[in-house]
Amino acid sequence: MLKNVAVVLLDGVHPFELGVACEVFGIDRSDEGLPVYDFAVASAEKSTLGTHCGFTVSTPYGLERLEEADLIAVPAGDAYATREYPADLLDALRRAVARGTRVLSVCSGVFVLGAAGLLDGRRCAVHWRHADALARRFPRAVVEPDVLYVDEDPVITSAGTAAGIDACLHIVRKEQGPEVANRIARRMVVPPHRDGGQAQYIERPLPRSRCDTVAGVMVWMERHLDQEVTVEQLAARAHMSPRTFARRFQQETGTTPYRWILRQRVLLAQELLERTDDTTEAIADRTGFGTAAALRHQFVRALGTTPAAYRRTFRGPEAA
Repeated sequence: MLKNVAVVLLDGVHPFELGVACEVFGIDRSDEGLPVYDFAVASAEKSTLGTHCGFTVSTPYGLERLEEADLIAVPAGDAYATREYPADLLDALRRAVARGTRVLSVCSGVFVLGAAGLLDGRRCAVHWRHADALARRFPRAVVEPDVLYVDEDPVITSAGTAAGIDACLHIVRKEQGPEVANRIARRMVVPPHRDGGQAQYIERPLPRSRCDTVAGVMVWMERHLDQEVTVEQLAARAHMSPRTFARRFQQETGTTPYRWILRQRVLLAQELLERTDDTTEAIADRTGFGTAAALRHQFVRALGTTPAAYRRTFRGPEAA
């Protein structure tokens, strides 16, 4: 049973991600019959730490506080993707997992878990902007670049900001049931449950510059998403055989031409839903899906939500 929660901080901690853990686990809601956690914020460095917003956070607890925790949360912070971490912090996290304690990262806090070796062979989530950096720094980690959170018990990792709320509530739901999680969510005025596999909202990326031999074709594909194309047609544009083109495309992008263009179509549909009043039928036509039904099917498959719900998220109920 989850009873004892510690949040471990480093200098440059991000207040929002720290606040997520404090809000879910650090508030006494016993007046509503909800569990009260033995909660503390501990420092992995000095007793007073800076935040990236310019104010400081002080705590009397050090790493010894982690030894009694059932759950250790690691929020995001400045330069976590590149900085080095105290050896005694990494040792404490490894000992915690070895004795069965859960560890939770919020956003770039996942880099701390990676440095402790806790991501090796495990799936993990991170804010989409950090996904490539995480994969490069910890090649043995299985990075899921577009999900909200991943539960590889006892290691739980979440993407940016609000996804940390989802992961915290997931842990509560897992340990104390949906009723407790739902009542905490109601107090926080947040959705009681978003599945971890639901996609993050990611901006449309430009073709990567490292795609030396297929970059020109990718630019053409992106400009003609409304057109049906075959590998043979794309290969002809690249002056290659279809087999060579498909192999080069896979090597340089990590995916197939079909999956790449499908992803670009979904991303364009997201952009149009956010920024225009076009109907779903018009968006389906502009993005190459053809029909609103086909758009909805691929949108739900890729993002775990419908086009109408996505538009409401970004533009309000009246826009749906």
